[in-house]
Amino acid sequence: MSGSPGVLSHLHPEIVEGVRRALAEDIGSGDVTSLATVGEMQMARGRYLAREPLVLAGSELLPLFFDDVTVLKQDGDVCADGDVIAVVTGRARALLERERVSLNYLQRLSGVATLARAFVERVAGTKCRVLDTRKTTPGLRRLEKMAAAAGGVTNHRMGLYDAILIKNNHITAAGGVRSAIERARAASDLPFEIEVRTRAELAEALDAGAAHLLLDNLTPAEAADWVREIAGRATVELSGGITLDSVRAYAESGADFVSAGAVTHSARAMDLSFRLELT
Repeated sequence: MSGSPGVLSHLHPEIVEGVRRALAEDIGSGDVTSLATVGEMQMARGRYLAREPLVLAGSELLPLFFDDVTVLKQDGDVCADGDVIAVVTGRARALLERERVSLNYLQRLSGVATLARAFVERVAGTKCRVLDTRKTTPGLRRLEKMAAAAGGVTNHRMGLYDAILIKNNHITAAGGVRSAIERARAASDLPFEIEVRTRAELAEALDAGAAHLLLDNLTPAEAADWVREIAGRATVELSGGITLDSVRAYAESGADFVSAGAVTHSARAMDLSFRLELT
């Protein structure tokens, strides 16, 4: 149920346009502070620095901001406090007007990658993989999923269009588990996964041949019990309020996947800075 890596390319037009719009939002008619205080021909060099331990994401975007960029750390790299991530050179005015927006991207995306890595490390040694979700910042999904992947999380579906995930409201609207499964099979060749909420729904889904099951809002002990009952007849994803503190227990239930919306919706911005020096 993971998305295609190709759709996450940083060269995707959606990302290029997003950066353009972010710069236009900030610069507007011009960076009046830099225009008033910095000489037009003054050249400078800027260094991006990690100010705390982090997993980097967003470094691939820097060439969209600057013409002369030397990237020293790659997405997915672990950075220590004080590490230089990248160096950019050019006219001081241009560096200054792009400083904040570029940092916003790096800080946000590195936050996602850092939290993603923490989740992955918590399940190390189990067969379970961590999935991201669609609980992303509107307009930043592609980038946030890039960042999650940089942290080692497996990308789940990109949107409503690339895989079928039958949730509780779909089951209600379709008239039941079996009806939802039959309709999904008849309508599309896309892979599908179905959420089951009760033992009766579980039995119905397995009897209908569902190959991918989503178990939501179980305790780790309940999840282990359900996984034993499923006994390998379908792959199992667990979801529902899974945190760093609980993800290990869920992974040890025997599930194939855990999905954690926290990877994207609860990641904090990491501390990075930009230091300018004249050349």
